[in-house]
Amino acid sequence: MISDKKIINNPTPACLDMITRRMSPGERAQLEKLKFNAVGLIQANVASIFYYGDIVAKASNVVPFEIMGNCPTSITTLAFFGETSAVQTAMRAVEQKVRDSHE
Repeated sequence: MISDKKIINNPTPACLDMITRRMSPGERAQLEKLKFNAVGLIQANVASIFYYGDIVAKASNVVPFEIMGNCPTSITTLAFFGETSAVQTAMRAVEQKVRDSHE
C-alpha cells in the first residue's frame, strides 16, 4: 500500500541534497552519472518498495533507489530518477498496478 507519492520536476539543488543525504555513497555516485530532470517518490512498506522499484524500472527509462528514512523496518521511500515523461510513465505504471490489485 502506498502511503504517499509525489513527482518533483526540475528539483532544486537543495532538494537533491535532502534526497542524496539518505542514499548510500555508492548510490550517490551512480546518481551523479545520470541525466535526469525529474524524481518520483513513493512512500510505502519495505516489501512494496521493492515491488514498485521493479515496476518502475520495467515500465520506463528510470533508475530506482531506496531512500533510507527514520523507520527503515516498516516504512521507506522509493525514489526514481529520469526525464519528466519517463518518471510520469513509471508513476502511472505503479498506480495502475495498485488499482488492478484492488479490483
